[in-house]
Amino acid sequence: MKKEDVPQDPSALVGVTRDVCYVKDKDGKYTTDLSIGWDVKKQALDNAWDDIKERVAEAATQVKNGEISPIFYFMEVKLMDITLLSGYTGFWKWTIKRHFKPSVFKNLSDTKLATYAKAFDISVEELKNFHG
Repeated sequence: MKKEDVPQDPSALVGVTRDVCYVKDKDGKYTTDLSIGWDVKKQALDNAWDDIKERVAEAATQVKNGEISPIFYFMEVKLMDITLLSGYTGFWKWTIKRHFKPSVFKNLSDTKLATYAKAFDISVEELKNFHG
């Protein structure tokens, strides 16, 4: 690709990151140039963010309906999975799954809730009072 052909299609990551592309300069030598994105990548990112928004909305509905605890919702919002959340909290994965149950969540100690709140970068009150 020639330096002047480097794609510059804005995406969700504009202002956050840029891609390094290997290009040929006017003398035919390889060099690097920065791209803010290209249309195919933008479409892929947009699709991924749409999927994430759907998962977060579904988690909020489940919390609102009393099907799952707010821990699951905030895990989705923060783009975590159980393994990552386990690493941040020190809780075993099976313990976290158990804490997803609203009946178990409502009896968690403030110490455990504070551990989750710290992992999610929210307050204990936000965690306790989230209702979808």
